[in-house]
Amino acid sequence: MRTPLVKISLTPRTSEFYDLFGQAGENALVVAQLVERRFREYPNSGVTQEDVKAAETHGDTITRDLIRLLNTQYLTPFDREDIFMLATEIDDVVDYLEEASDLLGLYGVELPTRHAVEQCRVIVSACERLSTALRGLKGQRGLQQVLIELKAFEDEGDRILRDALASLFRDGRIDPLVVIRWKDIYEALERALDACETAANVITNIVVKNA
Repeated sequence: MRTPLVKISLTPRTSEFYDLFGQAGENALVVAQLVERRFREYPNSGVTQEDVKAAETHGDTITRDLIRLLNTQYLTPFDREDIFMLATEIDDVVDYLEEASDLLGLYGVELPTRHAVEQCRVIVSACERLSTALRGLKGQRGLQQVLIELKAFEDEGDRILRDALASLFRDGRIDPLVVIRWKDIYEALERALDACETAANVITNIVVKNA
């Protein structure tokens, strides 16, 4: 079986990279907002898991478009490795959020915890900064403060996670299965926030390399 050839274009299409990264950031923010509302209102939320999944699937499409564009372009606006890593980290943000939301139903959670709602709030704030940074990627101006704020949210998320896990293990009356379920959910949310920080680090590297 012959492997299909990938046609490499010599015509610069750099603006499409910036457009797609802007779309990816906007979609990550939409998913974060949906998940935050789902947790906050659960179990009677106006946001369903199907809503979250649909937005996650849209994010997958944007990621595929970015990778396809990367694989067919000879000229790119910045390092190919940075483009690939940034695209995959944004995709990870969305995937981990969708996973955390899915676990609510899968684990038969009755009510959300205060810590989970706080985690979701922080993730929305981080995704707001991430989306702003991605929209400003082309001009690469005014990004420093946005990225500093984004990274600060990761520290806040770490504190919330520590408090959440401590509360689970501090009370011996809590069913061990409940402990396991919430630990999984907390850690999925934390991975989403970690991916936001990693994406911010990639953007920082891009700005430094292209200064």
